[in-house]
Amino acid sequence: MLNRTMLLEKISKVSHAMESMENTTIDEQFPIGLIDIHLWEWPQGVGLYGLLQLYEATKDAEVLEFLESWYNARLMEGLPEKNVNTCAPLLTLISLCEITGNREYERVCEEWSSWIMEGLLRTGDGAFQHMITGDANDGQILIDTLFMTVLFLAKAGVYFNKPEFVEEAKRQFLVHIKYLYNKKTGLFYHGWDFNENHNYGAVHWGRGNAWYTAGVIDFLNIVPLEEGLKAYLLDTATAQIRALSKLQEEDGMWHTVLDDPDSYKEASATAAIGYGILKGIRHGYVDESYRQTGLKALEAVLQHIDDNGGVQQVSYGTPVGQNAQFYKDIPLSPMGYGQALALFILIEGLNAAAAE
Repeated sequence: MLNRTMLLEKISKVSHAMESMENTTIDEQFPIGLIDIHLWEWPQGVGLYGLLQLYEATKDAEVLEFLESWYNARLMEGLPEKNVNTCAPLLTLISLCEITGNREYERVCEEWSSWIMEGLLRTGDGAFQHMITGDANDGQILIDTLFMTVLFLAKAGVYFNKPEFVEEAKRQFLVHIKYLYNKKTGLFYHGWDFNENHNYGAVHWGRGNAWYTAGVIDFLNIVPLEEGLKAYLLDTATAQIRALSKLQEEDGMWHTVLDDPDSYKEASATAAIGYGILKGIRHGYVDESYRQTGLKALEAVLQHIDDNGGVQQVSYGTPVGQNAQFYKDIPLSPMGYGQALALFILIEGLNAAAAE
């Protein structure tokens, strides 16, 4: 039986640790740091989405106050260049439009969602090119894009009543599945290069797969889908979850290279995969038979939260690699998305506890 009091205590520690996160250990090489919470990039965007889910679950006024103050400070500073990864904070911002009615938030979301449709670089089959801060990544698509950009575009389409945005979001899910899903294994590759027509190192990266497991469930809760497309996305998710369940270790963890037991176990992938499974079960998208897989992942994540609320065993930001060793060499560090993805699954734990 899940302990609701313990889960609430862990949630409080994890969220407070994220709200004060700063870089003290890694010499970051990216134009915008990935650790410090007070920067506008994709890890912070995922982190804020975790706090949004916490607010929606608890209606904690302090969480909402933190979110509003974070966005107000960033807007005052001025926003960075538009690209796939810097769209990530907008998924939470558009929800704040609904919650607060703030017109400045609406203006930013309308500007950026229109840019996605008109200005974001496209590559083969019209796929969103995974352009990042300082690098257009010519010809490259990554599974990450679905979570970082496409979820926001879908929500913007619903919020602003722009069905063409929603249709584009649907298309992006389909084209990313077309080039990144491995039918032999049921898992996703990290990336595809349209210039040379290959999947880079053809690696089944843990957190990359987790972006689909978590993202597709949230997508289904954002956009009402026609039955054929809904079934297609869920059939893909079910096949992936079936494959993932066979690769889960006894302690509930997954490896950073999912099918390479010599690679280290990784907590953010474990959290997001478990979240997608448990939330999918709760909404009737995923078969009940996978509940133990999700609960084992929850228990594993709990074991990797330290006394100060820091989520350990999280891999640093990871570009696409040419071989499995590249992923094995990525350093471990507490990250905003590690905190957030832990929040995702902890909150699903609360939902499961309430249903017991």
